[in-house]
Amino acid sequence: MPDSEQQVQSPSRVMSIDALRGFDMFWIIGGGAIFTSLNQAFDHPATAWIKTQLTHVRWEGFRPWDLIMPLFLFVVGVVMPFSFHKRLERGESKKKLYFHIVRRAVILFVLGMVAQGNLLDYDLSTLHLYSNTLQTIAVGYLVSAILILNLRLNWQIGVTVALLLLFWALMMLVPVPNHGAGVLTPDENFAIYVDRVILGGFIDGTDPPYTWILSGMTFACTVMLGVFAGYLLRSNKSEKTKVLWLLGAGVGCLVLGLVWNIWFPIIKHLWTSSFVLYSGGFCFLLLALFYLVIDVWGLKKWSFGFVVIGSNAIAVYMATHLVSFRSIGGVFVDGLEPYVGNWLVFIRAVAGFAIVWLILWWMYRKKSFIKI
Repeated sequence: MPDSEQQVQSPSRVMSIDALRGFDMFWIIGGGAIFTSLNQAFDHPATAWIKTQLTHVRWEGFRPWDLIMPLFLFVVGVVMPFSFHKRLERGESKKKLYFHIVRRAVILFVLGMVAQGNLLDYDLSTLHLYSNTLQTIAVGYLVSAILILNLRLNWQIGVTVALLLLFWALMMLVPVPNHGAGVLTPDENFAIYVDRVILGGFIDGTDPPYTWILSGMTFACTVMLGVFAGYLLRSNKSEKTKVLWLLGAGVGCLVLGLVWNIWFPIIKHLWTSSFVLYSGGFCFLLLALFYLVIDVWGLKKWSFGFVVIGSNAIAVYMATHLVSFRSIGGVFVDGLEPYVGNWLVFIRAVAGFAIVWLILWWMYRKKSFIKI
């Protein structure tokens, strides 16, 4: 693996990475439902605002909930320099590593079809071939792995920048048939046109639709931002310097994303280049915060709950897509409705999350970590 220009070390496990992954998954597997349900209990402008922040922007713009998916991809990238170096250090050949990479990408892609593509319906009329976060990880991981294993750091950065510019050029300069160039509406843009041509009836059925084929290049860019952060954490720079670099990268990406937004809007459904930079800025800042508090200051106990979740992230993601833990939680708490009134939705959400977390805690205690 071509390494960064700087010397690197092989530090012990960076706990903040597991905690940040778990923090992200917390919102997916129950945290979002817990906080949005507060509005039903309080019916207050403050809780209504929280509920709004935990929903996606319909098209242009950005809310905190829009960070969940890019943070997932970013953390995948952070781990890659550690895991690849470890495998190569063990003496694995590039051929064997490539086999692992392709196998993992295929499994993630199929799991994405199970989670959100209706694969288990066994009905072609409801099947979506490419429509889930795990599939964006599969594509971003595969592209990033090829870059890591074959290019030096400066070339990896150059290719990432080139992909951001290429996506911008395709979206803004290539004409959409019957609509012209630079069209960025939900129903008419070059990326959705390509998806319709290639995926046909198996296209993502959300409203407004997400785009996938062309957006694969910007999914990879989000993963690569995480890879660059991973290189930094593996380096022999001081902890203070690492934090400062992460903070600088975060602020820089936020500024660049906002500036580019003037000409190329921040749109999650398209995964625009400006969205990559803007969301990536928050990812860098969150990693800086978690790394500073957990690994530099050594304040680790508070993050245990997140580490438990992050240690089996893919497994719990799939489980919550296949099993309604909130319904299972309801078995234990629904009888409280006469006593708690509007608080039942909140209690139900907490109960569902508690069941998931206790299962993950048991797996953590047993050192049962499901890896792909």
